Amino acid sequence: MDRETRAFAESHFRRLRGRPAGGAGGAGATPGRVDFIESPDSFSYADFFKGYLLPNVPCVFSSSFTEGWGSRRRWVTPDGKPAFEHLLRNYGDVVVPVANCGVQEYNSNPKEHMLLRDYISYWEDYIQGGYSSPRGCLYLKDWHLCRDASAEDVFTLPVYFSSDWLNEYWDALDVDDYRFIYMGPAGTWSPFHADIFRSFSWSVNICGRKKWFFFPPGQEEALRDCHGGLPYDVTSPALLDSRLYPTRKHCSPPLELTQEAGEMVFVPSGWHHQVHNLEDTISINHNWVNGCNLANMWHFLQQELRAVQQEVSQWRDTMPDWDHHCQVIMRSCSGINFEEFYHFLKIIAERRLLLLAKEMGPGDMEGSAGSGLGPQQAAFDVSRIAEVLASVVAHPDFQRVDASVFSLQPAELLQQLEEVVAATASL
Repeated sequence: MDRETRAFAESHFRRLRGRPAGGAGGAGATPGRVDFIESPDSFSYADFFKGYLLPNVPCVFSSSFTEGWGSRRRWVTPDGKPAFEHLLRNYGDVVVPVANCGVQEYNSNPKEHMLLRDYISYWEDYIQGGYSSPRGCLYLKDWHLCRDASAEDVFTLPVYFSSDWLNEYWDALDVDDYRFIYMGPAGTWSPFHADIFRSFSWSVNICGRKKWFFFPPGQEEALRDCHGGLPYDVTSPALLDSRLYPTRKHCSPPLELTQEAGEMVFVPSGWHHQVHNLEDTISINHNWVNGCNLANMWHFLQQELRAVQQEVSQWRDTMPDWDHHCQVIMRSCSGINFEEFYHFLKIIAERRLLLLAKEMGPGDMEGSAGSGLGPQQAAFDVSRIAEVLASVVAHPDFQRVDASVFSLQPAELLQQLEEVVAATASL
């Protein structure tokens, strides 16, 4: 990040004044199309940051951006099909999660675990059976290849997505990540959803084609049924029933996109979407959070806690440590609670403060070798963490969290961040 891009971003967030970022002009507006980015040579990080990341709108990158990836050479046959032999030879004994697309379990699909070789055997039988099987339509989803296997030369992280706090945090803890492989036959699909923690995501088709249906933040509210639930399948004829979906008429048509082999889709924060594999498809997908959608993540976590509190409100006066139990339930349902969110902010903040302490010498603020996106990015990150942490510290439910176990008290961290924000304002 350069100084001009940082100034542009900070001006953008001053206008928002702490509100979570929307997208496409706010609720109720859908852009007419998804921009197609043709050439890596003429599209910079600043172009992506200003044109898509900050406005929180989708785009698709051409296959030129991924043509050097090892997976596009080795995981695909000359005629563009999945290279089953290579996958079996390298990963056949890896246990992978598999969803049954033909079975609805709430608004998702039930999962089982199997060896990759058993899944590929199923897939080959499925193709030979005319894309049908008594076992159902099975989709390998959320395989943590980078975590579970010594990865070969599979992909190179695009610079546009390199400010990735979510995976930076989990890598620091060395327990998890949000980097996934999806693969499955034509007809496999992912039901209507928004990504975890209201993260951004990116998705690259190593082979095959996908059909995407996008709805900008807020549009999903018009898709709720008469009981308040979101649809499982936005292509279902049931949505035409005005008695079941009384507000459906207020929802604009989805933004549709067909993603070809090698192409890379940027999925903005909070955009609900549904995805169908039109052919036998393998894709690499990452979820990621950074300063641009941190406020969205914090807003989502507050909503999740309120939902838990509402569900167990009848026991508020009789359950000892009711607030603590709400945080435990929230973590079980959402994967994170207020305490872990603070730890997440703290880890990223400390890393940015360390980088700035090393690189704030004269002439160093435009970035230097080995510093990733550079000190200007670090200064921007610190300003975003400071704004969100101030809201966290002031939140009554966070004040009820036991902070005695924290290695650094939230108020102390906030003071450090605010001092650095002031010190770097003119740099």
